Amino acid sequence: MTLDSKVPSGPLEKRWTQHKFDMKLVNPANKRKYSVIVVGSGLAGASASATLAELGYHVSCFCYQDSPRRAHSIAAQGGINAAKNYQNDGDSVFRLFYDTIKGGDFRARESNVYRLAEVSVNIIDQCVAQGVPFAREYGGTLTNRSFGGAQVSRTFYARGQTGQQLLLGAYQALERQIGAGQVKMYTRHEMQELVLVEGRARGIVTRDLVTGEIQSFAADAVVLATGGYGTVFYLATYAKGANTTAIWRAYKKGAAFANPCYTQIHPTCIPVTGDHQSKLTLMSESLRNDGRIWVPKAKGDHRPPNEIPEDDRDYYLERKYPSFGNLSPRDISSRAAKQVCDEGRGVGPGGRGVYLDFADAIQRLGEDKIRERYGNLFDMYERITDENPYRVPMRIYPALHYTMGGLWVDYNLMSTIPGLHVLGEANFSDHGANRLGASALMQGLADGYFVIPYTIGHYFGSNKLDKVTTDHSAFKEAEATLAARTKRLLGIRGKRTPDSIHRELGHILWEYCGMARTEAGLKTALQKIPALREEFWENVVVLGSGEELNQSLEKAGRIADFLELGELLCLDALERRESCGGHFREEFQTEDGEAKRDDDQFCHVAAWEYAGEGKTPIRNVEPLAFESVHLQTRSYK
Repeated sequence: MTLDSKVPSGPLEKRWTQHKFDMKLVNPANKRKYSVIVVGSGLAGASASATLAELGYHVSCFCYQDSPRRAHSIAAQGGINAAKNYQNDGDSVFRLFYDTIKGGDFRARESNVYRLAEVSVNIIDQCVAQGVPFAREYGGTLTNRSFGGAQVSRTFYARGQTGQQLLLGAYQALERQIGAGQVKMYTRHEMQELVLVEGRARGIVTRDLVTGEIQSFAADAVVLATGGYGTVFYLATYAKGANTTAIWRAYKKGAAFANPCYTQIHPTCIPVTGDHQSKLTLMSESLRNDGRIWVPKAKGDHRPPNEIPEDDRDYYLERKYPSFGNLSPRDISSRAAKQVCDEGRGVGPGGRGVYLDFADAIQRLGEDKIRERYGNLFDMYERITDENPYRVPMRIYPALHYTMGGLWVDYNLMSTIPGLHVLGEANFSDHGANRLGASALMQGLADGYFVIPYTIGHYFGSNKLDKVTTDHSAFKEAEATLAARTKRLLGIRGKRTPDSIHRELGHILWEYCGMARTEAGLKTALQKIPALREEFWENVVVLGSGEELNQSLEKAGRIADFLELGELLCLDALERRESCGGHFREEFQTEDGEAKRDDDQFCHVAAWEYAGEGKTPIRNVEPLAFESVHLQTRSYK
């Protein structure tokens, strides 16, 4: 497999502008001759669908929810980064680029990251024009707040529901095109197979989740915008329906899967309370603007937090990382929380929690101001925990939140399969080994609004595409493959529910490939996961039939893919013999417990190639070159 990043030459700050000029164009009349399938209707999918349709392409958009408005993008709370420098505090496009490269521990492609920072300023203008109600200063100008990994305020927000408001903007743009007849929306349809014709992505096969009907759809190109795969861990902050099936089908058809071990642990999650839980709830990173994180200094100090005096408290992030304090990056903050809990200083049931305390901010600013900034988040916390965070500190602990790995794409966001483009969290391109807070929304909208409209046009303008219909044998073969897999799942009739197997897989991954990883632990996981997969195919029970609404069948299909992905995730972590960002191998750390990279051996992207059923996948490498930001030890002290 050849990994050609297609990164333009020339000065970094001029590459995207020059590339846009150099790319081939499709004239407005000819755009109406092309059709595009977009899988996913979150920020990346909705923005791409609306923009491509606005240009004249015929778009078919698919989502498994009952409405695009239910995409998981709504769960993003804290904000969206942009280098507007409204605060006049030293921000710039280059500083956002630098912070993102450094935040990703120098494991992202420079050119993609600079483009992301460059178009970030356009995203805010686009969203304001759509009516997104960003928070404003008294005088009417947009306001900002800080997020982890930055010393400037560049995060635009809409209280604690930024993702929802941004999605409503993209959704309205999408609905406009649906009304105009340029977008055909297919809700409650789940992609089950990617169809290749003469080596190019030309369509998909879906299952109607209400009726069970199997349908094929053909197009000139396919765009995957299906989000991340973090639900492989079972307990995560993702929506329960979030899955890996679309990108996993593409991987099995020849799309390289890059850096699957790069998973992000978010430090600000409501702690696990027991085996009854099926998912976790995130408290926005924006809370770390005003909340101070601490634990008791003494092991076993179980006094109520308001009875522990200042002298007996350890504000450990402020102590260890004075330059960034409570806004240290997510991977560093998460490991620091785990460390103090491992020392026996954790709080709450089981000692797996730390305090996020707003007492100082309430005293300084007043409760009304805190309520104005974070009211809905505080209300959500109280509904879940029955504790009033205005009176007692929140309890938080790290949890799986995002995946930096995903399908490999070049500068044009095209995978190793011609015609298959991948946007947002589904690709690997922008965040390296650790994503900075408020960058997910930025990437999704940058890809959908400002990148794919240019690059997909270049693909159409550079290739002669014969007309393909669903009568082609490739579609019939894909439908037959899906029918056989469905029949096999329904025919097992074992004794274990899909959820029970998923929970066990999640426990294995969290234990051996979670916040800390070791060679021995990863090798253990690589023994346990194949055994669990065998158990699944011999003993899972899937009730009902395929010709009806069948959530048991939905879950089983997704978990079958997770069981394969989980093994690749651990294999990738085992092969990457260094620590970087969220990938922390205990064998590779500095004397003071920080991540220790090996730039000589691992300054590259690991892109895995499917080698066939039962065969070890092939590890391909894309070297990373740093010309504008030189490799250096990552420090936030």
